[in-house]
Amino acid sequence: MPKFKKVLISNRGEIALRIIRACRELDIKTVAVYSEADKESLHVKFADEAICIGPAKSTDSYLNISRILSAAEITNADAIHPGYGFLSENAKFSEIVSSHNMTFIGPSPEMITAMGDKAFAKETMKKAGVPTVPGSKGIVTDLNEAHKISKEMGFPVIIKAVAGGGGRGMRVVNNIEELDNAYLSAQGEAEIAFANSSVYIEKYILEPRHVEIQIMGDQFGNVIHLGERDCTVQRRHQKLIEESPSPIVDDKLRKLMGDSAVKGAKSVKYLGAGTIEFLVDKDNNFYFMEMNTRIQVEHPVTEFVTGLDLIKMQIEMSEGEKLNKKKIKPIGHAIEVRINAEDPKNNFRPSPGKITSAHFGGGPGVRVDSHIYSGCVVPPYYDSLIAKIIVHDINREAAINKMYHTLEECIIEGIATTIPFHRKVMQNEVFKSGKFDTNFIDSLNI
Repeated sequence: MPKFKKVLISNRGEIALRIIRACRELDIKTVAVYSEADKESLHVKFADEAICIGPAKSTDSYLNISRILSAAEITNADAIHPGYGFLSENAKFSEIVSSHNMTFIGPSPEMITAMGDKAFAKETMKKAGVPTVPGSKGIVTDLNEAHKISKEMGFPVIIKAVAGGGGRGMRVVNNIEELDNAYLSAQGEAEIAFANSSVYIEKYILEPRHVEIQIMGDQFGNVIHLGERDCTVQRRHQKLIEESPSPIVDDKLRKLMGDSAVKGAKSVKYLGAGTIEFLVDKDNNFYFMEMNTRIQVEHPVTEFVTGLDLIKMQIEMSEGEKLNKKKIKPIGHAIEVRINAEDPKNNFRPSPGKITSAHFGGGPGVRVDSHIYSGCVVPPYYDSLIAKIIVHDINREAAINKMYHTLEECIIEGIATTIPFHRKVMQNEVFKSGKFDTNFIDSLNI
């Protein structure tokens, strides 16, 4: 397969900038697409070409397949990189891109469809020998079935949207009295968020850790894993802080989880960058949760501990390169915090607006992925993520200390951000101990 000459990036913000940087290093030209709200964004300024694809509303721009394809055809792009979010896990988009003689930098539409249906993905992984959480065999179609399955498994259970993500269409049910309302509200939220009201039910794992394995697959059936990321620090099922390696994973557990992830990915002939997410219980038993068929927001922590460029690898896999199957051993410890335009003093209320001053901390082992600058406007139409700060040091204690002092140096004025919140977490003794679960943030008064 020939090398790409020009890649269109069907995304915005820091991930669009990240892809532009990788393409530059590979001597690939880039095309940015943007909404009217993003006309002054940095990805528009730094790409080789830029095309406006519509108004601020994402359904009229970043989710508008026909406009994105028109931009790709006008600029003679030979590949499209979807980043994360928006159309990155849209099978129809992947299929249409391929039918227009362009390469979708990601897995096939069949793969996206299979892994996007969480109930089907679970059965696929189960057949491949990957441990899975006990639960319904597929979609739970009515309340009677929901009652029967929940009673058989025993409470607590969790109801999940088949097409879900980001915690939407998800409800924890502690007893039979809560079940009806939780089932119906999960269905309703899923219908609004994903135009698909289908849900399934799983046993709810108490005191869980959220640990994911980064995998990469080539076009020759080879798959490797690049270690784990711990994403346990969450708020309302939204990841806030990620780190690698996980405080609870030793070499033995890493091998078991890594081997399971590779086995699962190979069973579906996975191509490109992907993540297999597990829940780990208090006894270090792990269970498949879902697979993300795209690059993750938190990929920089893996890049820090492995020294690899995952975006460049992702592009090379789509170009037909063969994986180097040399065993990867993590070096040091990396932590990422997500800086959102939200006000933690007011229940994390969104805080769009004009940034009057912006400065990030720096120094050895500090990386900032951001698209903001002094004078730019954070629009209210999209995800509130405005920056990711990633640090790397010799061990977890040193990395936490470095992150705290890096955050101290950050100045963002004009809007509220989650920087003060992250500083408090870095000083929290429970976080420092590494002994916490996904309820950690909800249990704090910070």
